[in-house]
Amino acid sequence: MRLPPAAAAEVVSPAPPARRRGAGLLATLLVATLVAPPAPAGDDFEQAPIRYSATAPDNTVSRLQERLDAGAEPLAWEEGTGWLASVLAALEVPVSSQTLVFSKTSLQQARIGPRNPRALYFNDDVYVGYVRGGDVVELSVADPLLGTVFYTLDQSPSAAPRFARRTEDCLLCHGGSQTRGVPGHVIRSVYPAASGQPIFSAGSHRVDDATPLADRWGGWYVTGRHGGQRHLGNVTYAARPADAAAIDPAGQNVGDLGGRFGDSGYLAAASDLVALSVLAHQASAHNVLTRAGFDVRTALHREAALNRDLGQPASQRWPSTDTVLDASAAALVDCFLFRHEAPLTEGIEGTTGFAAEFAARAPRDAAGRSLKDLDLSRRLLRHPCSHLVHSASFAALPPELHERFWARMDAVLAPGAPAEGFAHLSADDRRAIRGILAATVPGAPPAWRADAAPGAE
Repeated sequence: MRLPPAAAAEVVSPAPPARRRGAGLLATLLVATLVAPPAPAGDDFEQAPIRYSATAPDNTVSRLQERLDAGAEPLAWEEGTGWLASVLAALEVPVSSQTLVFSKTSLQQARIGPRNPRALYFNDDVYVGYVRGGDVVELSVADPLLGTVFYTLDQSPSAAPRFARRTEDCLLCHGGSQTRGVPGHVIRSVYPAASGQPIFSAGSHRVDDATPLADRWGGWYVTGRHGGQRHLGNVTYAARPADAAAIDPAGQNVGDLGGRFGDSGYLAAASDLVALSVLAHQASAHNVLTRAGFDVRTALHREAALNRDLGQPASQRWPSTDTVLDASAAALVDCFLFRHEAPLTEGIEGTTGFAAEFAARAPRDAAGRSLKDLDLSRRLLRHPCSHLVHSASFAALPPELHERFWARMDAVLAPGAPAEGFAHLSADDRRAIRGILAATVPGAPPAWRADAAPGAE
């Protein structure tokens, strides 16, 4: 099944091999050699140490279910939208994060189209999908150890609502090459026909923060201002346009979706451009976090087994494990520091309170700075470092990976000339990021604390 948000990340890390199908969900990797433990193959998350489907989740949604089972936090059913509003409130997902996608690219695609878009809502670790008149509310959540975990909640009144975990059916689309070979998200920009069905011959675009605005949001509604920049949203197509000038201008700089589908049965009438922009980064960054965690945990697991089998000290480090650690740390740093972010050529603004709500929910240093301070004039963030460094998923990464990550961050954020590939970060950017991280993230290099003092920027 395709759960919200549909997302895919292009990051600098080893590409996973093609998914193999056979008995069971996944095939096993090659047997360890006596030379060194092999690097993780990318999709072996049903085997030790991950055991994705067999492991009980521990995340925001599973803990809500525990409270429901204990009678500590009942959900409220509402006519029209069912459990939606109550679920969002219980999970602290803001209504202002609503984005609307009308392409037929999800589990409930038969109900979805330009006249009945699917609404997506999100916070830092939970994504909620809703279709007006649909059978279920769809949820995906960043589980610190399992990556993305998928759930559905039946849209029918019940004294005991239950989030049902979905595994194998979701992994058909959300556990392969489009998600870096891990359970993750897929965001697509397509060329939808009038029915909402993608025109497959026209192709599509993966969407993350590296995707130019001109290639984003085909099949989505978009509300907000973006000047002379173009995107693919708000309209349907007969074929792929030959150039930007061929895109219907009625889809650009849209402030009101009134009359396009009728907003009864929705919590809001907007699909905020700033929320969409945060979504593009965050969903792919969750995939990068999961890929790094799985790779390193698998490499360490195999290294421990090999050391045990060969009678080596438990501390024996194999070169292949070092390779996985270095590659995973580099992928995280590239993603978190927006190395490949597509620049804005003009400012953007949304139509809801999302920007203010997003910025308000952030730890700040003594100078009042946070990683959720938005720029929106030339790039997404004022201080280009992902807010997911504050997430439980990041905190749960193996200590060995944390060590390599911070060493790599220290090298990239050092004073002086920018590191190769990071010329987009000015000296002031690097100093501000060091200061915010030193003040708000345990494990950041202590030497950065001087940059966290008031007036350091």
